[in-house]
Amino acid sequence: MQSVRVLAGAVVGCFVLGGVLVVMPDGDRRPPPSPGPVARAVTAVGSGAPASLPDLVALIGDREAHLRAHPGDVRSWAELGTAYVERGERTAEPRYFPKADAALRTSLKGRPKGNTEAFRGLAALADARHDFRAARGWGEAAVAASPKRWTAYPALIDAYRGLGDYKNARRTLAQLMELPSGSRASRAQVLVRAGLVYRDRGWREDSAATLSDAAALASAPAEQADCLVRVGELAWERGEPAESLRAFEAALRADPGEHAARAGQGRALAALGRDSEALLAYQSALAKQPLPRYALELGELYESLGLDGAARAQYDVLRARVREGNAAGVNEELVLGLFEADHGNAGSAVRRLRAEWARHPSVAVADALGWALHRDGKDKEAIEFATRATDRVRGGGARIALYSFHRGMIERRLGKDSAARRHLGEALRISPVFSPLLVPVASRTLEELGEPGPGPAPGAEGAGRQR
Repeated sequence: MQSVRVLAGAVVGCFVLGGVLVVMPDGDRRPPPSPGPVARAVTAVGSGAPASLPDLVALIGDREAHLRAHPGDVRSWAELGTAYVERGERTAEPRYFPKADAALRTSLKGRPKGNTEAFRGLAALADARHDFRAARGWGEAAVAASPKRWTAYPALIDAYRGLGDYKNARRTLAQLMELPSGSRASRAQVLVRAGLVYRDRGWREDSAATLSDAAALASAPAEQADCLVRVGELAWERGEPAESLRAFEAALRADPGEHAARAGQGRALAALGRDSEALLAYQSALAKQPLPRYALELGELYESLGLDGAARAQYDVLRARVREGNAAGVNEELVLGLFEADHGNAGSAVRRLRAEWARHPSVAVADALGWALHRDGKDKEAIEFATRATDRVRGGGARIALYSFHRGMIERRLGKDSAARRHLGEALRISPVFSPLLVPVASRTLEELGEPGPGPAPGAEGAGRQR
């Protein structure tokens, strides 16, 4: 009888979990403990949202240990592969991409049909490698397997954008926005894709508002920082370096490990005439996330300051990073073509970019190929691609100052002075600070054509100075 009373008293105040006696005080209303790094990363990876680098490292270690004991767990293989993809992107270390490919294909081998997680991970991997044709195939497989799961759609939208298939990007976005996306994180990711598609259409105000809404919805620091980087990049394209800088600084406050924000900070600081700070920001970004395009931007900043030796060193970094990426299946032909056109071999740039155009006929590739053809003395062909890059009917809805500059310079060479004047002026109106090297060229050419370039945008103190 005594033992019964003891047991009854125990049941009133406690329960047993995993052999441990847990006391539950009456009236305890404390919230459950916050999820740990592995749980946070699983949630982020599962929803397609960015995860912090420490959380990714924790998830990768956890899944690697788990799979050594349970090699048949196809879902964990997919989670591990997708985490490798993001770690490779966050650190610009392409060595993680072959690991991701192996993990995701192991998952697919274990469940070849209906494996949405593996399909989605392979689409994200192909996007990260800039292999947008492969990304389209895997993304379409993910959507076909789970048409009502919103997480199947973002990688496919990215693939269509990379292919220059803006019509299908808009169609897929419309399908995505009809689906329920319950959590704040999921709604934020849907809004990010909407903002990017609006940007491609030239709907700059809608894009800015949508990306700002995404940043407001994002709850995890890494996700909020990612959204703020996109806000900053759009502000930069709009010729608003001070606003861009504020967004990048907010991203770094949210997540100091968001190295894309550090590079963006360098871009904005240079436009505002704060060159020493800009150099430090770029150097910090490259130390943690050495992307070829950051090396190109920093090299051109050095060149604009008359530091040719430092510029050449950065161009060597660019070439080395491209080689490393190529070895891991990363396609860097676009940035390498732009570099070769301006700082290397224009004929090589044309060959590379022709091949890239055959693979991925996007507006960005059309602009780069047109410019390379111009630099190689083939202006009659160059103007066809430059026109395509700036033609809203044919996909060039996004207003990019560099594209207008390229078109204007090609028209100048062809003797089309009126058109050249119009497009060079348009470049400086879109953004009077779009390049430390090329803004002075645009201004001088306009003066030669009989029209001075416009002054700096409001708030861009010192940004339009001649270096």
